[in-house]
Amino acid sequence: MKPTDRCSSSNIADRLRLRSSKPTVASDEHRRVCNRSRSKITTRRSRRLKNVRRTNSSNDKKLDTNVFESYLEDLWNRISEEKRSSCAYIDCLWFSLYKDKMTKEKVLKWIKRKQIFARKYVFVPIVCWRHWSLLILCHFGGKKQSKAKKPCMLLLDSLHSTEPKRLEPDIRRFVLDIYKSEGRKEGDDFISKIPLLIPKVPQQTNGEECGTFVLYFIYLFLQNAPENFSQEGYPYFLTEEWFCSEDLEIFRKEIYSFWIFSHDCNGPIHAMGTSATLEKFSKL
Repeated sequence: MKPTDRCSSSNIADRLRLRSSKPTVASDEHRRVCNRSRSKITTRRSRRLKNVRRTNSSNDKKLDTNVFESYLEDLWNRISEEKRSSCAYIDCLWFSLYKDKMTKEKVLKWIKRKQIFARKYVFVPIVCWRHWSLLILCHFGGKKQSKAKKPCMLLLDSLHSTEPKRLEPDIRRFVLDIYKSEGRKEGDDFISKIPLLIPKVPQQTNGEECGTFVLYFIYLFLQNAPENFSQEGYPYFLTEEWFCSEDLEIFRKEIYSFWIFSHDCNGPIHAMGTSATLEKFSKL
């Protein structure tokens, strides 16, 4: 550095020291304004962080029909062709819409087209009273029923305190109406004798995880279901020891990651949810 530059730098430093040693009213007022602004910014930032954490926590637990259907479709595409050929599932809104007189006939018409009873196992997600549970219809397609392939129904509920048994009348009417729509001769007496089994499955710890549990029940059933589900071997793997909390946490995170990825890539999920349900009705 040249001597002239050092002198210039020295003069600038001296002027800055002199200026700072004589605080003015204006500079004090400026500091007070800045401090208040920083305080407001910090408060707003803290609130935003709390809202983000609250939102993320909520998204981790809650599961709407759009996310449910999209994840189930993705899960279905990942299983083997052999398992897909022996199983079927219906939209998670169909059971609720079946109970509505305005949409009941259209639901039955759509299910008839799907020919669900041609499959060994049929998964029927149920959303009722703001709670999710899973109905599995086993061996409903055979005309000549053997002991190993007699029809039975499983109702898997992660919150037994909601009394899942109260769904039984609606479930039996649902099955009977499907039979009638397909022109089958089985009547009330036959349907009333089909066992409805409610196994002891792991229970959720809060009121927001039921949808995640239903997806996990489907996933585990696809992995572990026997070739022929009969009452002789019941409950098979359907016990409270199905999975541990760590497994459920991993599964929940996978669902949440799936939701984030789908939302970022394609916008809000509408693949098979409410909007798709209305679209199906418009085509019937």
